[in-house]
Amino acid sequence: MKLQVGRNELLSALSAVIGVVERRQTLPVLSNFLLDLRDDELVVTGTDLEIELEARARVQNLAPGRATVPARKLFDICRGLPEGAEISLEVGGDKALLKSGRSRYSLSCLKADEFPALGRVTDGRELSMAQAQLRSLIERTQFAMAQQDVRYYLNGTLLEVDAGRVRAVATDGHRLALSEATLETGISERIQVIVPRKAILELQRLLDSTDEPAKVRISATQIEVDLDVVRLTTKLIDGRFPDYERVVPESGDKKLQADREMVKRALARTAILSNEKFRGVRLTIDGSKLSLQTHNPEHEEAEEDLEVGYEGGPIEIGFNVNYLLDALGALNSEQFVMELKNADSSGLIHALDDESSKYVVMPMRL
Repeated sequence: MKLQVGRNELLSALSAVIGVVERRQTLPVLSNFLLDLRDDELVVTGTDLEIELEARARVQNLAPGRATVPARKLFDICRGLPEGAEISLEVGGDKALLKSGRSRYSLSCLKADEFPALGRVTDGRELSMAQAQLRSLIERTQFAMAQQDVRYYLNGTLLEVDAGRVRAVATDGHRLALSEATLETGISERIQVIVPRKAILELQRLLDSTDEPAKVRISATQIEVDLDVVRLTTKLIDGRFPDYERVVPESGDKKLQADREMVKRALARTAILSNEKFRGVRLTIDGSKLSLQTHNPEHEEAEEDLEVGYEGGPIEIGFNVNYLLDALGALNSEQFVMELKNADSSGLIHALDDESSKYVVMPMRL
């Protein structure tokens, strides 16, 4: 295998794939990229056996072939070369020789036949949506995913598709984030799949905020997202996601309306003196006054009073301040609404004039 390629073109493909390659692997070949040179295109593939990323780069094909090369080393070498550099890569036997200007690098290779492949999603359902839409769904929900929870079905995001919308839902058992986009999918029945956490974070990194299409293919065990020059394929989490619609509270009789940035900044300030373990903040609402209070084991306290709009009787309720900050940070509206029932019921947060994204936060005793 032999090729010539511009440094920027190759680095773009390597950067798209490097995120899936773990530094520590059970199989040595998983630390490598699979390079497949055919026609005038180099296909770069990386996998951890659960997720597979594939990116393509335009190259000058001098001799087609397949090989695996150390992923992190190749990526770091290309990243360290100057902008606009030309790269020559030649693979023979168990060695790859990379040349650029006066620089030469010899890398050890493993057999391409040893590289595992997840395979393409050939059956199942297919839909297309703007990359910006899919990116927005992920950005507005991914923070609520669990991390290494024994309830493995929480370590990912539920993707729900039906005829007129695509919805993303994530929860860690203490809070829930839901966002939906209106879309004619061409899929009549409701489909629910759980996409693993790592795949969701990789998609967030790869997706653009443009109207370029993201082609999504869903089978019983895998989901594939094709972004033209980059394709992600991942196994799905085999489990039953909680009935999230039962978790989202109905409209509360107490409604707070306020400037999102004002409350967000006040919460960030009071969080400085909150308990580092429990991160609790007490909200006291009476009339048009919202009082935020925190304290910690060092007997330090913070209190801020804010002018807000409010309908309902007085209430005092505690929340994890980080959960409130995450929810407010995911919204992009100037004004938000928090709906409450009582001190023992979850709060519901959404934008003032847009309920396409909702955030449920469980209360905590302070």
